[in-house]
Amino acid sequence: MEPTISREPSPVTHLTSTASEGRTSWPASVYAVPTALRERLNAQFDGEVILPGDEQYEELRHVHNRAYDRHPALIVRAKSAQDVAKAVRFALWEDKRIAVRSGRHSIAAYSTGDDAVVIDLGAMDRVEIDPVRKTARVQPGVTSGKLAPLAQEHGLALSTGDSATVGLGGLATGGGIGFMVRTLGLTIDSLISAEVVTADGGIVRASKERHPDLFWAIRGGGGNFGIITEFEFQLSDVGIVYGGLLVLPATPQVIKAYADYALHAPESLTTIAMVMRAPEAPFIPAERVGEMVLGINIVNVGDVEAGERVVAPLRALAEPVADLVSPIPYSAIYDFVPEFPDSPLSVRAVYGPEITEEFVAGAVALLEKAPGEIAAFQIRPLGGKMARVPQDATAFVHRDKNFLFAAITMTMGASTAEGITAWADEFFALMRPMGTGVYVNFLQEEGEERIVEAYGRETYQRLRQVKRDWDPDNVFRLNQNIKPAR
Repeated sequence: MEPTISREPSPVTHLTSTASEGRTSWPASVYAVPTALRERLNAQFDGEVILPGDEQYEELRHVHNRAYDRHPALIVRAKSAQDVAKAVRFALWEDKRIAVRSGRHSIAAYSTGDDAVVIDLGAMDRVEIDPVRKTARVQPGVTSGKLAPLAQEHGLALSTGDSATVGLGGLATGGGIGFMVRTLGLTIDSLISAEVVTADGGIVRASKERHPDLFWAIRGGGGNFGIITEFEFQLSDVGIVYGGLLVLPATPQVIKAYADYALHAPESLTTIAMVMRAPEAPFIPAERVGEMVLGINIVNVGDVEAGERVVAPLRALAEPVADLVSPIPYSAIYDFVPEFPDSPLSVRAVYGPEITEEFVAGAVALLEKAPGEIAAFQIRPLGGKMARVPQDATAFVHRDKNFLFAAITMTMGASTAEGITAWADEFFALMRPMGTGVYVNFLQEEGEERIVEAYGRETYQRLRQVKRDWDPDNVFRLNQNIKPAR
């Protein structure tokens, strides 16, 4: 059933100055906002409205990737779906672009924008768990680091991302490839329903039974079709896991052997590995700091003794530099993932069918000369339950891929953003022959063809049809944008 899209937004207090009538916008350099206007705007929302010149504006206008420096017209720190709907109608009336953020981790910085209305969902971080039905209602500002321990109290878990601070709003709409992807599938594979604010400022609930086209599209299609203000997830029984961090020498032979084993290991095992220089850390011997290492984050779900047997072949690949793998609550896996400060960063990614020693040797050579203070080559072996979901069940289509490869670099100031981008492009040229496709959450500003590549042409065309039905005017366009069919 096609939705009815209203072309007239509901009345909201308009962004007008006391000196003139009608719509206006503020250049980034203008900070004189009338007090009366501030009061009128704040009165419209349960949350807070941040304007240029406000104390929090300078901090909140930024995102994690500091390669981008943008100045929004205002920031609405929403507290409810109604706030979000009002903010959408406000932006429509003022003819402003809409930028949506939950955890600020958009690597392409689409969660901010010059002269845009930023709808900040970070304060929408409520979690409600039903331990009997084993479900969770989760708002988009909830992070993996917040959800995991709350679910753990009931022996439950959701397969989410690899960072404690990434918001579910962005992670889930792109798919969600995390620490239990081989065991429990993608984050979206556990989605029961979602509350969505639409392009006309309406609010609907989407599921397999209600608005199934929208439900299909939001599971992998990014933020193109609406702003999700609540997810309903099916949780899984996950108690103590056998997991943690195993650090090995990063020789081509070890890296290839790891990848081959992790791809074909029992589905109880999910790993995410990083090839990088060993950091200064309590668990790294001082003489090994700066050495190129393979850091493997490990989660094996199920019986602990069986998990130890599953992990044993990884331990046997080489004498470990560090071994922090043991029985842990699933939520503790995030203790082994460093959180880096806001800084310029660049990411390039591709799916691949296999890994060769020659490719690994080239990757290590590039890592040796990386200009940024932090540079890594990430390997995510896939398969398992993720691969058994029919390809057309969701907008995420790369279920048949064996690996996700990503080159990641960031600088704290010693290098330029241009320098790390050039290095990422060089790494991408090395990875490109290895495979095709890309995880939409790992895309930067790489052009429309790469967006098509994230979905495949057939799925991309189907998404354009859904976009035409739900957002014909492309209101939600600050994203890896899918243009509506005409």
